[in-house]
Amino acid sequence: MRPRPTRRRGTLTATAATLAVLTAATALGAAPSASAAPAPAPAPVGATRAAVDSAQDRAARDLARSLGDASWRTSLRAATLKAPGTTGVPVTERATGGLKARLAAADRDIAKAKGLAAEPGTGSLLRLRLGDPSMRAALSAGVTPWVAAAGSDDSARTVTAYDSQGRAHELDARVAPARPVYVVDIDTTKALAAGLDVVRKELAKAGLASAAPTASTNTLSATTGFWTTKITSVRLNDDQEPWVKGDAEIYTLVSGFGQDGKVRVDPVDMPYLDSDGTTYRPNQILVNWSNYKYNLADAVMMEEDGSTNYRELAKAIATALLTITDQGAYVPLVNAILDAMPDDWWTDDPDYVDSWYTLAQQSTGTLQGARGNGTLTVEPYFVQQF
Repeated sequence: MRPRPTRRRGTLTATAATLAVLTAATALGAAPSASAAPAPAPAPVGATRAAVDSAQDRAARDLARSLGDASWRTSLRAATLKAPGTTGVPVTERATGGLKARLAAADRDIAKAKGLAAEPGTGSLLRLRLGDPSMRAALSAGVTPWVAAAGSDDSARTVTAYDSQGRAHELDARVAPARPVYVVDIDTTKALAAGLDVVRKELAKAGLASAAPTASTNTLSATTGFWTTKITSVRLNDDQEPWVKGDAEIYTLVSGFGQDGKVRVDPVDMPYLDSDGTTYRPNQILVNWSNYKYNLADAVMMEEDGSTNYRELAKAIATALLTITDQGAYVPLVNAILDAMPDDWWTDDPDYVDSWYTLAQQSTGTLQGARGNGTLTVEPYFVQQF
C-alpha cells in the first residue's frame, strides 16, 4: 500500500490552483477565461467511510458468531485455504439462512455508500480472507479463528477482532497475531471495475468525456491507426501498513483537452499493481492520443482502499474541471484534480499515489512522479487498424 501523505503534500490550494492555471494560460499567450473561477467545495465524504466501516464491522461480528457451527466453520476454513493469494472468499454467496440475510444487508449498505447501488452487475462486494499468510498453519490445524473488519484507518494502533462468542479482542495493528484471524473487507478489484464505470458515466454526463475523434479531426492517421503512450514498466515505493489491510487497487486519471476543446478525463484501471517495491511490466496503454487536441496530457495515480464513493469522486472532479476552458494552449490539470477533493479524502480514501505532468506523445524512457513515489517507463506505441 502507499505512504499516507498529509493533506496537500505541497500542492496548491484550490484558489491557488485556479490562479496557476490562469497564469500558465496567460504566459502561453492566452487570455484568462471569465469562467475559470474557484469551484464550490464538494460535499464531505466522511459519512461514506463511516457507513462502509460500520457495515464491515457488523459483518465481522455476525461471521464470528457463526463460527460456533462446526460444519460451517470447517467449510469456510477449507474455502479460505483454497482461495488464491489475497483474493478471499465471497462470503455472502456461501452463507445461508439468517447469516446470509444479514450479510446481504451489509452488502447493500456498502454498495449504496460507494455509489454503486444502481449498478446491477456489481454483485456482492464483501469477502473473507485470512489476515496474514503466517496464520495458515494454525488455521489448517483447526484453531478457531477470530474475525476482524479491515476498516479504513491506516493510523490505527489496534484492530478489534471478535470470537465465536461475540466478545471483542484488541490486537496490535502492526504485528500479526499467532492466532488465525479472518478479515472482512471489500473485493476492491470488483468494486473498482464497477466504480470506474460509474466515474466514466458521471464524467460523460458532466461533459468531461468528449466524443471520439472523426477522420477529419484525428491528426494521428485515422485511416490507419492511432498513437498511444504505453507503460512498459511501473514501480511504487514500499511502505508498511497494518496487517489487517489487504492489497489495494490502483487506477490512474488521465486528463487533457479533448478534440472538441473541452477538458476530458479517462480513468485507467491498473489491477495488476497491488504490491509496493515490485516492478511490473504490463505493456498497458495509458494515453490514447487520438482522443486529445494537444500533444500533452496529465496523469494522477490513485489508490482505492475500499470506501470510495465513485459518484462523489466524479462530481468533485467535474466541479473543478468544468471551470477550466480551452484557451488555445495546453495548461496542466493535475493540481485542479487534487484540489477538487475534500480534506477528509486525504486520510485514507481515496489515496493520492503520484502524478505525472505534461506527458507527450513522444515521451519515452523512465519518468519519476512529481511526488517521488512512483516510476513509470513509457514509450510511444502505434495501434494499427485492421
